[in-house]
Amino acid sequence: MTLTEQIYAQALVLIRDLQDGDRPMLEMLCRSAEVSLRAKLRDGVTPEDCKADFVAAASLYALAAMSEIDDAVQPEQICAGDLTVRKSSFDAAACCLRYQAELMMIPYVKDRFAFMGV
Repeated sequence: MTLTEQIYAQALVLIRDLQDGDRPMLEMLCRSAEVSLRAKLRDGVTPEDCKADFVAAASLYALAAMSEIDDAVQPEQICAGDLTVRKSSFDAAACCLRYQAELMMIPYVKDRFAFMGV
Protein backbone atom coordinates (compact mmCIF):
# COMPACT_ATOMS: atom_id res chain seq x y z
CA MET A 1 0.00 0.00 0.00
CA THR A 2 1.48 3.35 -1.03
CA LEU A 3 1.72 6.29 1.36
CA THR A 4 -1.05 8.13 -0.51
CA GLU A 5 -3.30 5.07 -0.25
CA GLN A 6 -2.63 4.91 3.50
CA ILE A 7 -3.49 8.61 3.86
CA TYR A 8 -6.68 8.08 1.86
CA ALA A 9 -7.64 5.04 3.97
CA GLN A 10 -7.08 7.07 7.15
CA ALA A 11 -9.20 9.92 5.78
CA LEU A 12 -12.01 7.46 5.00
CA VAL A 13 -11.92 6.27 8.61
CA LEU A 14 -12.24 9.87 9.86
CA ILE A 15 -14.88 11.18 7.46
CA ARG A 16 -18.54 10.51 8.19
CA ASP A 17 -20.52 11.12 5.03
CA LEU A 18 -18.67 10.76 1.77
CA GLN A 19 -20.65 10.58 -1.44
CA ASP A 20 -19.27 8.22 -4.08
CA GLY A 21 -18.80 11.22 -6.39
CA ASP A 22 -16.54 12.88 -3.77
CA ARG A 23 -14.06 10.00 -3.57
CA PRO A 24 -11.88 11.18 -6.49
CA MET A 25 -11.72 14.66 -4.92
CA LEU A 26 -10.65 13.21 -1.57
CA GLU A 27 -8.00 11.05 -3.27
CA MET A 28 -6.61 14.13 -5.04
CA LEU A 29 -6.60 16.12 -1.80
CA CYS A 30 -4.75 13.26 -0.05
CA ARG A 31 -2.06 13.29 -2.77
CA SER A 32 -1.79 17.06 -2.44
CA ALA A 33 -1.55 16.86 1.35
CA GLU A 34 1.21 14.25 1.09
CA VAL A 35 3.27 16.39 -1.29
CA SER A 36 2.73 19.53 0.76
CA LEU A 37 3.59 17.89 4.08
CA ARG A 38 6.62 16.11 2.62
CA ALA A 39 7.99 19.51 1.54
CA LYS A 40 7.71 20.80 5.12
CA LEU A 41 9.79 18.02 6.67
CA ARG A 42 13.14 18.93 8.19
CA ASP A 43 16.23 17.94 6.26
CA GLY A 44 17.02 14.29 6.84
CA VAL A 45 13.49 13.41 7.99
CA THR A 46 11.44 11.19 5.72
CA PRO A 47 7.75 10.33 5.93
CA GLU A 48 8.75 6.80 6.95
CA ASP A 49 10.60 8.21 10.01
CA CYS A 50 7.30 9.54 11.37
CA LYS A 51 4.88 7.42 9.38
CA ALA A 52 1.94 7.21 11.81
CA ASP A 53 1.98 10.95 12.49
CA PHE A 54 2.61 11.76 8.83
CA VAL A 55 -0.34 9.67 7.63
CA ALA A 56 -2.67 11.04 10.31
CA ALA A 57 -1.62 14.67 9.73
CA ALA A 58 -1.88 14.42 5.94
CA SER A 59 -5.36 12.90 6.23
CA LEU A 60 -6.40 15.78 8.51
CA TYR A 61 -5.05 18.31 5.99
CA ALA A 62 -7.01 16.59 3.21
CA LEU A 63 -10.20 16.59 5.27
CA ALA A 64 -9.72 20.27 6.13
CA ALA A 65 -9.47 21.07 2.42
CA MET A 66 -12.54 18.91 1.74
CA SER A 67 -14.47 20.80 4.41
CA GLU A 68 -13.59 24.13 2.83
CA ILE A 69 -14.64 22.88 -0.61
CA ASP A 70 -17.96 21.61 0.79
CA ASP A 71 -18.60 24.99 2.42
CA ALA A 72 -17.73 26.84 -0.79
CA VAL A 73 -20.65 25.26 -2.65
CA GLN A 74 -23.19 26.05 0.07
CA PRO A 75 -25.35 29.18 -0.32
CA GLU A 76 -24.15 32.35 1.42
CA GLN A 77 -27.59 33.08 2.82
CA ILE A 78 -31.10 31.74 2.82
CA CYS A 79 -34.14 34.00 3.24
CA ALA A 80 -37.63 32.86 4.19
CA GLY A 81 -39.97 35.75 4.91
CA ASP A 82 -38.54 37.74 7.82
CA LEU A 83 -35.94 35.07 8.62
CA THR A 84 -32.46 35.25 7.09
CA VAL A 85 -29.73 32.70 7.79
CA ARG A 86 -26.19 33.70 6.77
CA LYS A 87 -23.22 31.41 6.55
CA SER A 88 -20.01 32.53 8.18
CA SER A 89 -16.96 32.63 5.95
CA PHE A 90 -14.92 31.13 8.81
CA ASP A 91 -14.63 27.35 8.62
CA ALA A 92 -13.98 26.33 12.23
CA ALA A 93 -13.84 22.63 11.40
CA ALA A 94 -11.14 23.12 8.76
CA CYS A 95 -9.10 25.32 11.11
CA CYS A 96 -9.36 22.75 13.90
CA LEU A 97 -8.29 19.89 11.62
CA ARG A 98 -5.35 21.88 10.28
CA TYR A 99 -4.28 22.90 13.79
CA GLN A 100 -4.34 19.29 15.01
CA ALA A 101 -2.25 18.22 12.01
CA GLU A 102 0.28 20.98 12.70
CA LEU A 103 0.56 19.98 16.36
CA MET A 104 1.17 16.37 15.37
CA MET A 105 3.97 17.31 12.99
CA ILE A 106 5.82 19.89 15.13
CA PRO A 107 8.73 17.54 15.95
CA TYR A 108 9.32 16.74 12.28
CA VAL A 109 8.87 19.95 10.28
CA LYS A 110 11.20 22.85 9.65
CA ASP A 111 10.58 26.49 10.46
CA ARG A 112 8.09 25.89 13.24
CA PHE A 113 8.33 27.37 16.70
CA ALA A 114 6.73 25.65 19.64
CA PHE A 115 7.15 25.61 23.40
CA MET A 116 7.93 22.02 24.32
CA GLY A 117 8.17 22.56 28.08
CA VAL A 118 9.44 24.88 30.77
